Amino acid sequence: MEPVGKKKRRARRVFEPGFKAEIVEMCQRGDRSVGQVARDFDLTETAVRAWVKQAELDAGTRSDGLTTAEQQELAALRAENRRLREDNEILKRATAFFARETR
Repeated sequence: MEPVGKKKRRARRVFEPGFKAEIVEMCQRGDRSVGQVARDFDLTETAVRAWVKQAELDAGTRSDGLTTAEQQELAALRAENRRLREDNEILKRATAFFARETR
């Protein structure tokens, strides 16, 4: 028996960029609210609002976040930074090892 008042968590779904763009377009046209579009397509209102916000960031109509290109660049830079830190740690260990060997 499930506890009273708790909803069962929905499995995470993945949507195609084209589908997201269509949903965003419907919301931006203004004939239906974000909540109505979300209900019509069985989506969470939070997800639809996030898609609309990201589309506005990418279009340049908002400036309170990162565009998709900036997010991708940031992820790539973080991955490179992580790899360089690992390389640096390996070189430090190798230096310490060879310094001990030469004594």
